[in-house]
This record gives sequence, C-alpha cells and structure tokens, in this order.
Amino acid sequence: MAKKESFEIVLRDLEDAVARLESGELSLEESLTCFERGVKSAASCQKLLKGVEFRVEQLLKDQDGRLHEEPLDGV
Repeated sequence: MAKKESFEIVLRDLEDAVARLESGELSLEESLTCFERGVKSAASCQKLLKGVEFRVEQLLKDQDGRLHEEPLDGV
C-alpha cells in the first residue's frame, strides 16, 4: 500500500520544481520532466486542500445540515 504524503511534503516538491524551472539551468528534457512533476504536485495539493475543505465544512454544519460561517480570529 502506498504511503499517503502530507500536504507540506507535496507543496515542498512543487516549490522545488518551480525553483528548478526558474533557475534556467535545466535542459529542455529536464525542464519537461520537472514541469510534469510540478503539475502532478499541484494537482495533489489541490486534491488535499479540497479534502480538508470538505472536512471543515462537515464540522461547521449545524444540526439541520446547513453550513454556517464563523469568522476567523485575527482575519
């Protein structure tokens, strides 16, 4: 069974891919491979964030199943 990666690890991979691409030191093939890795990491980040958003929404539903908003302190 594959180990589930944390958001922080996937985000770090995405940031690394972006930094490598921005360096301008990669060959075309290396750039393409790095870009592909970045796209996959971005999709994984988005999927993980959607899962967290769903969990937060479930926690904020009232007894009638309606979603209610609560202000965040300091925002």
